[in-house]
Amino acid sequence: MPREAELSNNERAFILEALQEDVRLDGRDLESYRNIDISFGDEYGVADVQLGKTRVLARISTSVTAPFPDRKFDGIFTITTELSPMASPAFEVGRPTETETLLSRLLEVALRRSSALSTESLCLLAGSKVWSLTATCHILSHDGNLLDSCCIAVLAALRHYRIPDTTVRGEEVIVHSIQERNPVPLAMLHHPLCVTMALFEAGEKVVVDATAKEQQCCEGEVVVTANKHGELCQIAKLGGVSSDALVLLKCVDVAVAKVKELDAVIAKALEKDATRRDIGGLMAELSAENAR
Repeated sequence: MPREAELSNNERAFILEALQEDVRLDGRDLESYRNIDISFGDEYGVADVQLGKTRVLARISTSVTAPFPDRKFDGIFTITTELSPMASPAFEVGRPTETETLLSRLLEVALRRSSALSTESLCLLAGSKVWSLTATCHILSHDGNLLDSCCIAVLAALRHYRIPDTTVRGEEVIVHSIQERNPVPLAMLHHPLCVTMALFEAGEKVVVDATAKEQQCCEGEVVVTANKHGELCQIAKLGGVSSDALVLLKCVDVAVAKVKELDAVIAKALEKDATRRDIGGLMAELSAENAR
């Protein structure tokens, strides 16, 4: 079975000794993220996120379908991840790894179970027709911290996406094209983001946004999901060494501060894309035309 290339003893010793002196290979301090670059496609709901050398493409797609029998007033929101050998030799097509399973579960808790998206707003006809929205994450390059990269990509794509406007006439649902009516933003209730921290030195030292090499050397990981208002959605301890309660509290404080920074980066990227699309005030003109 394919697996990630392991570090040599010299590389591992060098990374660990450097971290003892609070030094990282790329020059960052222990609580800093790598450079984050977010770009959007020509279509709504396509976000390309680069976190250092890790790259993730998220795409939002929708279709009209029947709701679940026990959730007649809620639309359907699903998140899928696709890890291919292009990203890392450890991944294989058609054979989900433990990494992929864990990634999907954590994203599910962070974004779907935290009610980041109002599924009630996806209902068209109660018990009959609802929107089924799927967020697909394509891992294009893997150099550590896949969870944070995927979470940023999916959230950015959700905030960027515009769902087609609809008209309901009796039992009939008419989906309008973008030429007929402007599509509308999704009803987002809050914006949760994941912050993954690697643990070193028996769980006493916390490192934010570990690279692939640092993750191979770490003794455990802690994932904290929160929004910019400081509301916690998830705390996950992914095996490894035991952690003191004070260390976990420190992780939460660091995560809340980092979530505010990440949210600001996403907002800035969205604003930049909106400016690019609104050439000459075209969108404002179309909105006024719709209002009339």
